[in-house]
Formats: sequence, structure tokens, C-alpha cells
Amino acid sequence: MDVFTLIGLFVILYLFIYLLVLSFADCDFGLAFAETFGQKIGVLRGKVVWITGASSGIGASLAEALAANGAKLVLSARNAGNLSKIKQKCIAAGLAATDVLILPMDMLEVHKHEQYFQQVIAHFGQLDVLVNNAGRSQRAVWENIAISVDRDIFELNVFSVISLSRLAVRYFNEKGGGHLVVMSSLAGVVGAPYSGSYTGTKHAIMGYFESLRLERMGQRGPEGQLAITLLCPGPVFSNVLSESFTDMPGQKFNQQQEPTDKRMTTQRCAKLCAIAIANRLDEAWMGLFPVVPLCYVLRYYPYLAKKLSQVMSGQYLQKIRDSRVTVKDQNKTD
Repeated sequence: MDVFTLIGLFVILYLFIYLLVLSFADCDFGLAFAETFGQKIGVLRGKVVWITGASSGIGASLAEALAANGAKLVLSARNAGNLSKIKQKCIAAGLAATDVLILPMDMLEVHKHEQYFQQVIAHFGQLDVLVNNAGRSQRAVWENIAISVDRDIFELNVFSVISLSRLAVRYFNEKGGGHLVVMSSLAGVVGAPYSGSYTGTKHAIMGYFESLRLERMGQRGPEGQLAITLLCPGPVFSNVLSESFTDMPGQKFNQQQEPTDKRMTTQRCAKLCAIAIANRLDEAWMGLFPVVPLCYVLRYYPYLAKKLSQVMSGQYLQKIRDSRVTVKDQNKTD
């Protein structure tokens, strides 16, 4: 058996294992490997982690997961009452009251970001990980979206995140290292139907931080250098539908998720996010089957994706996303 045959067999075996893992895993191959063989979440013990959007959903569950593993926390969101409840859960998980700082903030008040940042440093003396989790989704028909909605969602999901992240990067540069974590979405990997503005923001955020990653190429890696982790969840149980933007400014979608919806639990998603952070992964995808394999096809196999698009409608993809069609094009259904 010559060397080329061995290489061919190795490639075939690798692809077989890859496809096998994707058929039952709820995340991408790299994250699945890290969960089994990589660093445990406990490596974050004693680290100061700032989570925005921490009052509910993935942010709240991530706070509890990190608290259970000894990380010190800064919890930020607009709802101070919910933040207090999350703090109590973190204390119940084993943290001291002084290990959890509640920092109510509106991400859109970018002129106050420096003030908030200094409050974190004043309390803990340092910051090790910034988790940019705050943001909102969208459900709307593309051509009906008011341009002011595009601007509003970009202000929240992109520009506020960039503002806070640049403060963090400057601080990490002076400190000699740190970890920047950004909650993107699988909608930042491939387009999501009925979420044009939201998809645009997530593609934008991926581009911003990929650019930063390339600027730091050769400087990444060991502890003490800047790490950048892009988290890309698919459908997850949270208040995403009720809080989503629509096509009209100031309007919320106000639909509730159903217990029968096919979505990942926030607890499971938060654990996978924590594993990705602990292992300083560049990018991590997560979602129940068939979301992750479908994203692989749509991103890496354009010819096959084109063929699939001929048999799958946007409403079918929306049903995979929300377990039902939550948005209909009035031009077609009236």
C-alpha cells in the first residue's frame, strides 16, 4: 500500500467520523471534541468574566454555569431586578456576594461605556473575559422592513458591541492579554429567512471580529495573549420571539415559544458556550439536528446548497428555525 492510498484512506476515515459525529452531536466537530477531550470549564475559576445581556436567556444560564465553576462575574442588562435574581442563583452555586457585580446598563448608551468599564476594574481590579451577549433577533418579511429598523438593530447588535469591545481590546493590550467573546448566531454563518436585518448584523459582527483576528495573527494562542471566540447558536429556548424586532420601528414580535418547539435548552447552550470559552475556540456552532449539518452544507458546498434551495422553501427553513412558520409574506397569503 503506497503513501497516496494511505492518505486517501485517512481522508475517507476522517470524513466518515466527521459525518458520524454531526449526525448525533448538537454542535460542530471542534466543540464536540473540546467537550470530550479539552479543557474543563473549571479552568475559568477565579477569572473575572463580564456578561452583557445577562438578565435572561443564554446570558443568564451562562452566568450560572460559570458561577458553578468558580468564575467571578459582572452581570449587565437593563433589567436590574432580573440581574438581582441571577446574582442570587450564582451565589447559591457557590460564589460569594462580592464575587458577583451587578452593573445595570443600556448597551445603546455608548457614551457611558467607558464609565461602566471603569466600574468593573474598580470592583475587581481586572477583567479577563468580556462576553458580548446583549442583542435582539427579528421576524419580518425582507421587503417590508422599514430602513429605520435596519438602523436600530445595527445600533444594538453591532455598533454597541464594537464600542464596548474596543475598550476591552485596548485594556487587554495594556494588561498583556485577555479574551473577547461575541455571541453571534448561525444566522451569521448562513442567511436566515425572515430576519434580513438581524442576519445582516450577525454577518457584520463576524466580519468585524475576523478582521481583528487577522490583525492579531501570530499573536494568538497561549494564555496572556488576545483570544477571540465567536459563538454561533441556532434555535434556543429563550424570550427571543417575544423581544424580536419586526418590520416596523418600536414594535416587538410578541410571540411565545411553545414547549413542543424543537430548540436547544438555554442550559445546554450555555454549557457549550462555557466549554468554547474555556478552550478559547475561534468559532463554535451549536444547535439540534439537522441545524448544524445543514449550515455545513449551505456554507461549504454551494453547488449542493443550490440544489437544496430548489426543493426547500424559505418557509420550510423558517419551520426548522422556529418549529413553525411564524412570519408569512402578506403579499402571498392575503
